Amino acid sequence: MNDFASRLSRVHPSVIRTLNQRTRELHANGRNPIDLGIGEPDFDTPENIKRAAIEAIRRGETRYTEIHGSAELRDAIRAKFKRDHGLEYSRDQITVAAGAKLIMFNAMMATLDAGDEVIVPAPYWTTYPDVIRIAEGIPVFVPCPQEHGFKLRADDLEAAITPRTKWLLLNSPSNPTGSTYGREDLAALGEVLAKYDKVRVLTDDIYEHLVYDGVEFVTMAQAVPSLAERTLTLNGVSKAYAMTGWRLGYAGGPADLIKAMGNVQQQSSTHASSITQAAALEALTGPQTILEERRESFRQRRDLVVKALDAIDGLSCFQPDGSFFAYPSCAGLIGKKTPDGVCMKTDRDFAAHLLESELVSVVPGAAFGLSPHFRVSFATSTEILQEACARMARVCAALR
Repeated sequence: MNDFASRLSRVHPSVIRTLNQRTRELHANGRNPIDLGIGEPDFDTPENIKRAAIEAIRRGETRYTEIHGSAELRDAIRAKFKRDHGLEYSRDQITVAAGAKLIMFNAMMATLDAGDEVIVPAPYWTTYPDVIRIAEGIPVFVPCPQEHGFKLRADDLEAAITPRTKWLLLNSPSNPTGSTYGREDLAALGEVLAKYDKVRVLTDDIYEHLVYDGVEFVTMAQAVPSLAERTLTLNGVSKAYAMTGWRLGYAGGPADLIKAMGNVQQQSSTHASSITQAAALEALTGPQTILEERRESFRQRRDLVVKALDAIDGLSCFQPDGSFFAYPSCAGLIGKKTPDGVCMKTDRDFAAHLLESELVSVVPGAAFGLSPHFRVSFATSTEILQEACARMARVCAALR
């Protein structure tokens, strides 16, 4: 039978997951691919967080919690927002879900009608457009090229707003570019949004703890307080605390929006795992020294990758000031041919050739809406990164 819902036709297969599957196949066939495609810290979850989860199980904390998360966890999130950003939220302005992705899904499902528009700066995380489409919205992509620092400019934002615009979606530091919006950047966008009081802002701050070179992380509700009442500030524990598999995201925002999102969530996941909530409580309230230690490790890896890729003929690597991704341009390779005569017409061609010839998996920029680039994750060991960059250099040197 082929009677699936028409909404599925609006959802595209994940390029990242497809590449990951091909990488696993190569592993299964006895080859040794290097996977720089998955956005996951290579560090383990800290021991104190693991212990908190085990202790919660032993205490019998295995029953339902409130839809938006336990009172203790929401209070810890409130304290985190106050401590880090000076943002004041009441408990009914906080929501917790099984991953930051579900927070976004709940927000879109609760607010979008068919044909409503969401402004998405490109390049973007690959999930954004499909979540919007599932909710019957229309993603409106605004190109943000490297010469603009991969950031949305005020003029481009204003040009994209229409009477159907419901949301602006911002991600800082960015996946895939690592570009980070500063106070002045957000203030300029805020001046535009002040004219359009029906437009909400969703800020995806999942990489907030991974900023380098003295860059200050600032979120929209903090930089432009007048927008706080229509801003959903999204975050989670997956990247900073290496808890990707635990699945917990959280957000602060207007109480009426949070309530509406809860109406969606109560008919899907109900709430995040009670055990994961206990672990997240420890992550947010326990020792935070590990954040600086891991940030410094990522900075060193970033420097290694940017220097190595920028030295390769045909590549040009923008230096990210956040996240654990680099987004080099491969424009200098387009039109060149492999030793077998295959022409590199797109960044997809380059990524496919790199994987098959030298067993390095990267994600083509086409997946993120801006070409010709590719995304490299440097969330792996120095030794692996050095080997991967050496393989990339060999591939590029062989193109003619």
